[in-house]
Amino acid sequence: MGCVSAVPVPQPRTAGPAATARSGGGGRRALAAALLLGAAGAAVALIASGQIWAEGTAAVGGGSVPLDADGRDVTGVPAALGIVGLAALVAVFAVRGAGRLLVAALLALSGAGAAVAAFLGASDSAALDEKAAKTTGDSAATVDALTHTAWPYVTAVGGVLILLAGALALLYGRRWPGMSGRYERPGAPTGAGGSGGGPGGRGRAARTAPAVDPDRPEDLWKALDRGEDPTRES
Repeated sequence: MGCVSAVPVPQPRTAGPAATARSGGGGRRALAAALLLGAAGAAVALIASGQIWAEGTAAVGGGSVPLDADGRDVTGVPAALGIVGLAALVAVFAVRGAGRLLVAALLALSGAGAAVAAFLGASDSAALDEKAAKTTGDSAATVDALTHTAWPYVTAVGGVLILLAGALALLYGRRWPGMSGRYERPGAPTGAGGSGGGPGGRGRAARTAPAVDPDRPEDLWKALDRGEDPTRES
């Protein structure tokens, strides 16, 4: 009888720890970027919409009266959608599954709506015409020497940032964790060595700071507040 040699059958390779770490790191970077973009975009939209968007004059008698209109006089849409976007940014982590996708879509749409409304309001003169009519007492009065500032475009940039945060949530939101109510006691023993090591062992356990979980959005917020890089691998 001839000898039969065993031929090794190749086995499918599974993703190793390095690949898993890279995947998790990408998700954490997208999460941190979405938090930064969404918060910054909402802040920019709210602040810039309260600035003067248009200026002009209204003729009264033999002279003229200077008039100006801020973003909320022109349109209240960017400010309102900035608040909606900020609420949606927080709500993304409170829901999971299909609910998270819906909230992420709302986040993206609020940013897009704020940007479009601000861009359309950049050339609007209706708010100043209305002020001119009230100032002169003539309903047919219009504003003269009309000029527009750059603040509507700054507001539009804020809306675009919110839109980008929503896009990241739509693309990577399924990998992100939800809000957790689990809190661990600092210094609690985790094994047999921590429970039977005497007073010195308990003191060392109490002095050990709890590890920061990079997959928890609340920890990322705290790291950003401390000026740390939440995407840095430990």
